[in-house]
Amino acid sequence: MMDSSASSTIPAPPKPAGSFCAGARVRVVLALPVGAGYDYRVAAGMTLSVGDFVKAPFGKRRLVGVVWGTATGDVAEEKVKDVAAIMPTPAMPGEQRRFLEWVAAYTLSPLGAVLKMALSVPEALEPPRESLVYVLNARSRWPEAPRLSPARRRIIALLDDAPAMRAADISHEAGCSASVLRGLVQAGIVRGYAAPVPERTFAVPDPDRPAPALNPDQRRGADVLAERTAADAFSVVVVDGVTGSGKTEVYFEAIAAALRRGRQVLVLLPEIALGAQWLRRFEARFAAAPAQWHSDLSAARRRETWRAVADGRARVVVGARSALFLPFCDLGLIVIDEEHDSAFKQEEGVIYHARDMAVVRGRIGGFPVIPVSATPSLETLVNIESGRYEQIALPTRHGDALLPDVGLIDMRKERPGAQKWISTELREAVARTLAAGEQALLFLNRRGYAPLTLCRTCGHRMQCPGCSAWLVEHRSRKRLLCHHCGFSMARPVRCPACDDEDTMVACGPGVERLAEEAREIFPDARIALASSDTLTGPQAAFDLVRRIEDHAVDIVIGTQVVAKGYHFALLTLVGVIDGDVGLMGGDLRAGERTYQLLSQVSGRAGRAARAGRVLMQTYLPDHPVMTALVNGDRAAFLSAEKDGRRATHMPPYGRLVALIVSGRDARTVDAMAQRLARSAPSSKTIQVLGPAPAPMAFLRGRHRRRLLLKARKEVRVQTVVAAWLRSAPAMAGVRVQIDVDPMSFF
Repeated sequence: MMDSSASSTIPAPPKPAGSFCAGARVRVVLALPVGAGYDYRVAAGMTLSVGDFVKAPFGKRRLVGVVWGTATGDVAEEKVKDVAAIMPTPAMPGEQRRFLEWVAAYTLSPLGAVLKMALSVPEALEPPRESLVYVLNARSRWPEAPRLSPARRRIIALLDDAPAMRAADISHEAGCSASVLRGLVQAGIVRGYAAPVPERTFAVPDPDRPAPALNPDQRRGADVLAERTAADAFSVVVVDGVTGSGKTEVYFEAIAAALRRGRQVLVLLPEIALGAQWLRRFEARFAAAPAQWHSDLSAARRRETWRAVADGRARVVVGARSALFLPFCDLGLIVIDEEHDSAFKQEEGVIYHARDMAVVRGRIGGFPVIPVSATPSLETLVNIESGRYEQIALPTRHGDALLPDVGLIDMRKERPGAQKWISTELREAVARTLAAGEQALLFLNRRGYAPLTLCRTCGHRMQCPGCSAWLVEHRSRKRLLCHHCGFSMARPVRCPACDDEDTMVACGPGVERLAEEAREIFPDARIALASSDTLTGPQAAFDLVRRIEDHAVDIVIGTQVVAKGYHFALLTLVGVIDGDVGLMGGDLRAGERTYQLLSQVSGRAGRAARAGRVLMQTYLPDHPVMTALVNGDRAAFLSAEKDGRRATHMPPYGRLVALIVSGRDARTVDAMAQRLARSAPSSKTIQVLGPAPAPMAFLRGRHRRRLLLKARKEVRVQTVVAAWLRSAPAMAGVRVQIDVDPMSFF
């Protein structure tokens, strides 16, 4: 996590001049991962303002950029080119420009690379396209006795109360095929004409719609959030509540307060494509659906949403981490649900943590930020202890529900049998659960069928040709896949090393293999598989949620995608397979992450009137994570974790910056890594470790070496690293990637 004081110590950029007439020079930042802007001349007949989106010549291309201020003035007049065009879209707000500059400075990234994230939908800047739209003809032109089927009547009713619409929208809204519309056109009842595509209407949420009753703890928390939101001032208030405590309804009150003041709201979810229940709850509370922003949206929907955010028609946006870079014209609140989740960290391109950058966005905009979690990150808890953040505690579940009992199954004593992974105790617990008419969740955080395939004869292991990773068998697809680069191949019949036939065997379980075993044990049970391979978008997630809610599923078998936020009234048993898997390796945050994940998945059990139970299979029953989960003693676990980090000056009590050197040629990569090592900074407050092969030493065809800068809390690591890189210029064919505040070390 970023240095919590950094957002107030990095100075804001000076305010540039406002308008520029023809002939004036301006600095335009282009959406390119190079430079901090280029000088251009305002063309004849053109007036530009800071924040305007423009097109400017760059070599033989015309690229989109933003007017950032006055030109540097150090470019010869004959080399300065004219701005080619102004884009017909609202200017980028000053708050967003300041935010992009801050992100660039903090992450040591080119400003143009950060701007590119804000311009992820270039077509949104173009004028509205023309399309064929349809309206009702004047009734005087209708045939005397038209034949009107129910489908035709639905279209007529729709167009009688709506502006011109596209054919696809008509078919969707009226629930009929395109042929019905064509029939109405041929009959002269409907006519079509070419027109700019009308902007999509985004329903305005109603903040005054009656809300569910809150218990006293929830009411106190909701009142605090509403008060902070109405104050229109920066604050960070953490909603820290156990699973099932009603955190969502509490922060909905803050959203209502922001809407009453006419402000926009952003809600960040770690995996918006899987937030089916959240979306239903929001619509029930506010009588309107929020705008969504995630990678599964169509290009047309992304364009519509981007423009609606820019002109204020989208009042509430729920999205993944990239939604933080949308052009909000009047943002007044950010909520970060499941703030601890690692999905908020972007690991490629511009490397940033959306949770931390959301706090910066709130400081720049002068509005509240609300992180929410049942298992807050250690960084967030330390900020609460230091007084930088406020805390709202929700220590009990809503209504009559109680937290589930947690028990451990010592797998050193249990022997499920060869190629079996469900212990006898867990089998019996699932059987009792199903007999009671309830549902069970079997959790294994490992996708696919098996994590490794090897040859029985020679021991050859199937490895990705472009990564230092084993290929994962996905039996449902009949393929071996690399989860890092996407490489895919058919499962071989013969061993590639010794050429023996039918000797390749699967080793270890994934969720597909666990589902296979569960079907053998419980042949009459209705089993559903839930992983990122099966829940490929919002509709797939919605369908699964509905089936579980309708009790069309008896056993859910899933990865971490089912660990977050879901509420199923009949789900009373959670069984964890390989609960120790996240504790392996030397990751700084392994214990914390495992505790968070297992706490979250445990929280799916017993969320309604029926009591819940959790059984965790483990080979490490005495590990601090396991004892904390069994005893329900979060404080003891966190205290020990903090003591260990504090003693070694590790985050959040120190700073880390990872430098990943990568390239196609291993010798060149090693030479560059050694160059960095020779010029590495060193002092009483700074230590550089490495270079060493990265844990993922070969990724997507590139060799990787890692250096790690470790510094005391007070060190301005950006200044140190920038000077370090200047002293060791990169070599041709080598990339040096900077990760300030790394969350993982792959």
